[in-house]
Amino acid sequence: MKVLIVSGIWPPDVGGPASHSPELAARLHSRGHRVEVLTTAVAAPAPEAYSVQWVGRKLPPGARHAVFALRLARLARAADVVYVNSLLTRGVAGARAARRPVVVKLTDDPAYERARRFGLYGGDLDGFQRFAGGSRVRALRALRDTALRRASLVVCPSAYLRDHALGWGLSPNRVVVVENATPELPALPSREQARAAFGVDGSLLAFAGRLGAAKALGVALEALAELEGATLLLAGDGPERASLERRAAELGLDRRARFLGALGRHDVLQLFRAADASVLSSAWENFPHTLVEALAVGTPVVATAVGGVPEIVRDGENGLLVPPDDPAALAAALRRFLEDPELQQRLRAATAPSVEHLRPERIYGRLEELLAQVASTP
Repeated sequence: MKVLIVSGIWPPDVGGPASHSPELAARLHSRGHRVEVLTTAVAAPAPEAYSVQWVGRKLPPGARHAVFALRLARLARAADVVYVNSLLTRGVAGARAARRPVVVKLTDDPAYERARRFGLYGGDLDGFQRFAGGSRVRALRALRDTALRRASLVVCPSAYLRDHALGWGLSPNRVVVVENATPELPALPSREQARAAFGVDGSLLAFAGRLGAAKALGVALEALAELEGATLLLAGDGPERASLERRAAELGLDRRARFLGALGRHDVLQLFRAADASVLSSAWENFPHTLVEALAVGTPVVATAVGGVPEIVRDGENGLLVPPDDPAALAAALRRFLEDPELQQRLRAATAPSVEHLRPERIYGRLEELLAQVASTP
């Protein structure tokens, strides 16, 4: 089977597609399939056993989109099936122009994300589904719906997002749930060794991901300001970094909120291993890779109960859940966790077993089956 994977980001970028796409590509390649990848990047990606073609994100938008479209058209014509992981509209259009079947991994509501980016809507994802909006919002929804209806199959990592997709009018037999997989764990140091590598004394909290508005990291910083002696390490980059650094300084957290920038996958896993807890303060989420990664390395999660998060984090079992946009509630949950060694031990013991069903061979094996089915369907 010849598979083209279209991914919006790629390592060393941090984020869901940058975790999922390389692992799927490696799995398919190891199984004897011919894999091509098309992605965007700021510099040449590291060499892989399969072909990774990239378009520079530093190019002007018009030139970048044109180059991407030309490469996508050429690569799609040689593929049996195209797998689109972000870049929904362009990915589906390119695959269909080449008359190839396309499987879409839906990680968010593209209309919602664009409406937020353009300043057309400021609420959460659930509220956006009830928001009438004006002509521009209707146009964004039409773009989303047209692209998804042209897909042969839509894969959602959470039942939460599948329910939304069905609400947009997609046929139930064309929308399936395949959760995000746990990472292939490399050899990692002990928790004590990992902590020493980051040079942190006292309680250590960790976040990894894109520093964007949806992550609501200002809430995490305000919660941190209410905790004595705890340090928050943030791995990743994004449009909110400068404002978050200013906010940390305003809160007197210059030394306790450390922005590490983009880290490689191994370093992110080591960060989670070092931490007492992984923190997620998001206003909305789908089925976050980083929570699965934290649980897989044995670190409990304190997170907002939004989107698909409660499908991974079970309150009082492998982590703690709090309402969104509530720094006091997040601070209280973190304080409760950090001051109760028995709670820490109990939650930590349940972390890895709670994501055992998400082992890579099961998740990527299922995706391989779906891709083969779509590729062989007339």
